[in-house]
Amino acid sequence: MLDHPIFARWPARHPERLQLFSAPTPNGVKVGIMLEETGIAYEPHRIDLMANESHDAAFLALNPNGKIPAIYDPDGPGGAPLALFESGAILLYLADKTGKFISADPRIRYETIQWLMWQMGGVGPMFGQVGFFNKFAGKSYEDKRPRDRYVAESARLLGVLDERLAGRDWVMGADYSIADISLLGWVRNLIGFYEARELVGFERFRQVQAWLDRGLARPAVQRGLQVTAA
Repeated sequence: MLDHPIFARWPARHPERLQLFSAPTPNGVKVGIMLEETGIAYEPHRIDLMANESHDAAFLALNPNGKIPAIYDPDGPGGAPLALFESGAILLYLADKTGKFISADPRIRYETIQWLMWQMGGVGPMFGQVGFFNKFAGKSYEDKRPRDRYVAESARLLGVLDERLAGRDWVMGADYSIADISLLGWVRNLIGFYEARELVGFERFRQVQAWLDRGLARPAVQRGLQVTAA
């Protein structure tokens, strides 16, 4: 039986499986997509962010940072359980665990990690701020300079991605990887849920649009987007 405090609040029906604690946010869907792509047996648990469940004491025992996603793998390195948070770290862990979606070639591996870190440090924070100022509470602010600052930086980042994708199907070329998985939910949300397609001038980023269409056409991506949906 799993004895981590998280299971007092969210019991595991299948304790032998990897346990996912997440929500259908751009960061949350990364791990759902990765699990569906790799075929690892897992059990999902939806964390209700609106009910502040990510700050429940049981969840904080798993992730003291109080953010989703987080995992508990009963069959971690050396067969010992592993609790892990931060979506980028989880993608790397699952890639190494399965030998999928990251190259064994050190040069390609580190270049893939480079793009993963680019998403974590740039795309996620900037797109998220656009969402806040265009869709959520910041929408009512009369001063539009903060919104416009984040819109401009998001557009710049889309330009970087668009240039990278020129002549490539995926971020790393012919091979779909954790770099793509980390980005799909964010680009999808920016132009969809965040309603910022026109703000960032998305139509000019034709390579990104074609890449997004390819990604969303993958059955595992569609399943992953729904893992913790209501």
